Amino acid sequence: MKVLLVEDDPSLREGMGELVSELADVQAVGTLDEALRALKADRFELVMTDMRIAGGHTDGRGVLEAARRQRHPVAIVSAAGPDEVAQVLHPSEPDALLIKPFQVDDILGLVERFLELKRQVVAAAGEPLSGDAPDWTEPSPGVRCAGATPDSARMWLRLSPEASLPWSRPQDAHGVLLVEGDLELDGERYAAPCYLFLSQGAAPRLKTRAGALAVCVPLRG
Repeated sequence: MKVLLVEDDPSLREGMGELVSELADVQAVGTLDEALRALKADRFELVMTDMRIAGGHTDGRGVLEAARRQRHPVAIVSAAGPDEVAQVLHPSEPDALLIKPFQVDDILGLVERFLELKRQVVAAAGEPLSGDAPDWTEPSPGVRCAGATPDSARMWLRLSPEASLPWSRPQDAHGVLLVEGDLELDGERYAAPCYLFLSQGAAPRLKTRAGALAVCVPLRG
């Protein structure tokens, strides 16, 4: 699993990187441009970024927005309070907030929360639901789903070629593993196998050309 760490303070970047490396592979960068290149080149289970990078008041928002477009979860790390963070990032909202100074357990707990979600999604994909199981429903032509109740621990989606549907669970953030086929979300296309993160409040329209099978697990805690 991979974490992208964006922090312009070299000593803090090194210290945070060493901590996070206990849990995942870390790519640590110090500028907005480096972060954007990393996001274009790879996928991450979590993006952690300072709100102000190299003096830029809103560079953290630039990282957040780029990562959000590509369906990565984002944690903002900042010495500012929650109200100031919300004002600077508005209308975007991070998936987690880590206030400086923080304890070791704070950063490790934050990272582990998102890594555990990925593990849960992969585990769910390893227990596929039979195509003729009674759990499947067909809410619209070409779309089948199972486990779509609000309290479900996982939800399966199967789309026929050229099918589409609006994402209907914006009340919770979700980890999504595209197991088969392809998906397009707000103009970004992904091919299986691919792990995606849908933030709380996200309401993209899911489209597919070749058909798709995906399993979705809500972020808890």
